[in-house]
Amino acid sequence: MFGRLFDMLNDPAPDPMEGEDRELALGALLVRLARSDENYTEDEKIRIDRVLAQRNGLSSFEATEMRKRAEEVEAGAPDTVRFTRALKDKVAYEDRTGVIEALWDVALADGVRDAHEDALIRLAAKLLGVNDVDSAVARQRVEARRS
Repeated sequence: MFGRLFDMLNDPAPDPMEGEDRELALGALLVRLARSDENYTEDEKIRIDRVLAQRNGLSSFEATEMRKRAEEVEAGAPDTVRFTRALKDKVAYEDRTGVIEALWDVALADGVRDAHEDALIRLAAKLLGVNDVDSAVARQRVEARRS
């Protein structure tokens, strides 16, 4: 499965990404975000597990297993620019705004807005073609859920 996903992420003429491949790629992007400040915490892992469980109707065990696979994908994925652009080509706009919301959910998991995480979300939004307004609304939805 990983080989197929890596091939899809590096394919110059990709087919749309569906199902588990899309969610595994999202998981890898969430892991990349959580690791961006070089402090990959248990709170961030738990938040990634929750995001994956909610998006996919997974049990907590299944979500943890998906996150672990996403950690492997992230470690071998191309640089963030190519990785995120590949997702843009394979995922519908509505799903891409959901990706930004998921990124904010993980970034805010530890209660701290880190400059590295903010920068990666801004880059991801730009590369995913998600405008600033939709990104800000996604962050506000996450913050409202945390209140």
